Amino acid sequence: MMKYLSLPDNATRILPFYLAMEEFAARIIGEEDIFFMWQVDPTVIFGRNQLIANEVNVDYCREHGIAFYRRRSGGGCVYADHDNIMFSYITRSDEVQTTFSAYTNAVAAMLRDLGLDARASDRNDVLIGSRKVSGNAFYHIPGRSIVHGTMLFDTNMTHMLNAITPSHEKLSSKGVESVRSHITTLSEHLTMDIETFKHHVRQTLCDGEINLTAEDVAEIERLTLPYLEPSFLWGNDPKCEVERGKRIEGVGSIHVKMELKHDVIHDLHLAGDFLPLCDAREAMLGKLHGVKLETAALQAALNGCDAGKWIMNLTNEQLITLLKPLNSD
Repeated sequence: MMKYLSLPDNATRILPFYLAMEEFAARIIGEEDIFFMWQVDPTVIFGRNQLIANEVNVDYCREHGIAFYRRRSGGGCVYADHDNIMFSYITRSDEVQTTFSAYTNAVAAMLRDLGLDARASDRNDVLIGSRKVSGNAFYHIPGRSIVHGTMLFDTNMTHMLNAITPSHEKLSSKGVESVRSHITTLSEHLTMDIETFKHHVRQTLCDGEINLTAEDVAEIERLTLPYLEPSFLWGNDPKCEVERGKRIEGVGSIHVKMELKHDVIHDLHLAGDFLPLCDAREAMLGKLHGVKLETAALQAALNGCDAGKWIMNLTNEQLITLLKPLNSD
């Protein structure tokens, strides 16, 4: 069971405030596992490794008053509004995959208590039947893991489909209409209203409460400021000589930009909705900097490494095929 983290008021706040609230809980609050729920005005939030131009329909968002922000965790792009609920979970665990699995299974069990056919998926989503109702992402700081995700109670589907710009690969493999067939909302399955559902969540998952003070809120607001920096929001979109991208089953989409000199890797940048288990770019570049972009050289450089410790479920063979497609030597 967890302690519920409560704010001293019901003010409407921007999405980065709640990301900073997670940091506050992880860095400052003591040994308790923490959970809280939050809702925001229409907002798109995208993963730390994603390129904004690939994931966010900026013109649509500006036209319709939809905010957009980058988070520190990996994973894909998400739309949120007051008709769905965001969950945040902070724990002491250093074991990311175990933490992720335990949390998503607890959320699925909470939904089953309402008579729903809910289960956690291998990608750490929560499904009702075969359709996703909750997507989750995480990031890790020493001694703590932070998991956060959506719970689609209801939402503006038009905004959801238009504010997020799917990759051409996703569009070709799914199509916009099929996106609707892959997700569901709790309002399709439950007669209770959103506040009654939130009460059920809190009563099921939490066994106590921690109340934040006005001073705590002021500190969280200070922690919010880095999320608002243009350099963090827009990130870096480096110009590299070689680009590779593909969607890998069980891993997600990975887009790599490599700077090569005489076919030798000098720099690389990663984007996509994959789930990193560390600073994947730094780990990968540490092994591949100065390596010739040839299959044998890549295999030799990665010998003794496990790409699955950098990006969840990724194998060395899949990484090599991404960087150097077969028959391209």
